[in-house]
Amino acid sequence: MKKEKKTLVLGASANPERFSNIAIRNLRLKGYEVVAIGNKKNQVKDVDILTEQVPIEDLDTITLYLNAQNQKPYYDYILASNPKRIIFNPGAENKELSKLAKEKGIQSLNACTLVMLSTGQF
Repeated sequence: MKKEKKTLVLGASANPERFSNIAIRNLRLKGYEVVAIGNKKNQVKDVDILTEQVPIEDLDTITLYLNAQNQKPYYDYILASNPKRIIFNPGAENKELSKLAKEKGIQSLNACTLVMLSTGQF
């Protein structure tokens, strides 16, 4: 398992047609350790979807699948998790959170996790 890039999927869904679900499956397929948080407890492959904001040690990446408005309740959690980077997937772009992250030295990317995984840029 690639512990050096432990990834939090925020906005996780058990619906196999949702991009967050596809991202979880692709991350696991490539050997990444994944934590998933969504609004309903469920499971995607071997990853439990949690509903609470749990502390995560050594977090490399947060990949967001929530629109900017739905990210607001997670601001403190995201920033306190101190990831190396935040990926704002299409539809999740957020200038306010991106600015706050950059002020803390967290890299912010408007990108697509699925594309990054498929092109080896993750």
